[in-house]
Formats: sequence, C-alpha cells, structure tokens
Amino acid sequence: MGEHADELPARDRAVLDLASRSWPGPGARDRAVRERLGLSPTLYLQRLNALLDDPRAAAYAPATVRRLRDARAERRARR
Repeated sequence: MGEHADELPARDRAVLDLASRSWPGPGARDRAVRERLGLSPTLYLQRLNALLDDPRAAAYAPATVRRLRDARAERRARR
C-alpha cells in the first residue's frame, strides 16, 4: 500500500533519522549515508537541505529540523 500524500517518503525519513544522530567525524557519517541510503554525501546533503523547507519534515522531526535550520541561518548570516 502507498504512503499518504501528507507523509514523508521512507527515504526522506531515513535522511532525517541519520541527520538526527551525532557522528565521531564526517567519515563515519559519509559511510553510513552510502551504506544505509545508497546516496553520495553530496546528494544526501542536498536532500537534507531541501527537507528543511518541507513542513512534513518539521512535523516528523521537529527538533532536528529546527537545529539544522538554525545552523543554516548562522552559516548564511556569516556570508
């Protein structure tokens, strides 16, 4: 059976789940992204950035989305 229209696809939920974890370094995260999602780290970060603007992502993982939005805003402000 398909997912509800207002529900995040499983892969997007998996992206947010990985983003919610802390990693000992970028290598560990990149390895997990490749192994668990089958994505390159670049594609993962692009998808994650797009999800930060999706209200369904904020409903699924509010703390993670809020933390990452704040970090993105800080980076943009420093430019």
